[in-house]
Amino acid sequence: MNIIKYGNDDAKTILVQTVDEYDLKNIENEISYIKNNTNKDFCLYAFKVDNWNDDLSPWHADAIFGNNEFKGNGKKTLDEIITYLKDESKDYYIGGYSLAALFSLWAAFNINLFKGVAAASPSVWFNDFDNFVYKNNIKTKNVYLSLGDKEDKTKNQVMKTVKEKIIKINDILLNKEINTILEFNEGNHFKDADIRTAKAFVWLLNQEVK
Repeated sequence: MNIIKYGNDDAKTILVQTVDEYDLKNIENEISYIKNNTNKDFCLYAFKVDNWNDDLSPWHADAIFGNNEFKGNGKKTLDEIITYLKDESKDYYIGGYSLAALFSLWAAFNINLFKGVAAASPSVWFNDFDNFVYKNNIKTKNVYLSLGDKEDKTKNQVMKTVKEKIIKINDILLNKEINTILEFNEGNHFKDADIRTAKAFVWLLNQEVK
């Protein structure tokens, strides 16, 4: 897994994001949006994963289209990422888009490291993830959730549950007194991924973070 750093490496605020080639094509737009909408100095650590489905899934799950199952290598990915996050003087935030957003949420249940989670259009349709959130305690106080308002308009019987499940997860976190927001963006899952991710990080950076 390669790491690419954007911004001031000496900044106190570090944004941690798992990405693929598609994300990297538009990451400068994401960074520009963040810079224009917060006064925080930051460095974004982009971790490029080798296999999106396998490396970002928290546990094994069957394929929901084709033969692309989820092998559940999330722990291995997280263990590698945290080797880069050893400076205790830094404030770390984790986030991403789609399955990377789900991975970010899951990561914050596993380690007490991140000041907040920026989960833009997270794949919360993933097998039993809503029950995982209910049964466990997240180790951060700040969570941003978003979804496109057309993401549940699909014939796929698994993915069409995404709106129902993200509302449920938002309610669970609020009931656990987590500083959480759920925002609905215009469009389907493939619209403005870079800006949606940037908005998620901006919301976190502009909070009075606990």
